[in-house]
Amino acid sequence: MTAPAFYRLRAPNPDGATSTAVSVRVDPNRPDPYPVYLAVGGGRRRMYLTPDEAWALWRCLSEAVASLGEPPDHIRTRVTPARR
Repeated sequence: MTAPAFYRLRAPNPDGATSTAVSVRVDPNRPDPYPVYLAVGGGRRRMYLTPDEAWALWRCLSEAVASLGEPPDHIRTRVTPARR
């Protein structure tokens, strides 16, 4: 059995206040069809996704955000999975 993997990154807030957490958990052992969990802002906004939904979200979001210009510096970091 593969352990769940967590991917996290913090995004700065435009007003200079505290940053916003973005977390994704991938759990291939989940018995339901939603092994991907996305949380934005400390879990205030969360969503369970199927792999196909996660890929569709990634594709649409990447194209939409790319239209805004070059990526900011805080995004140019390696995101590695953690166990928790």
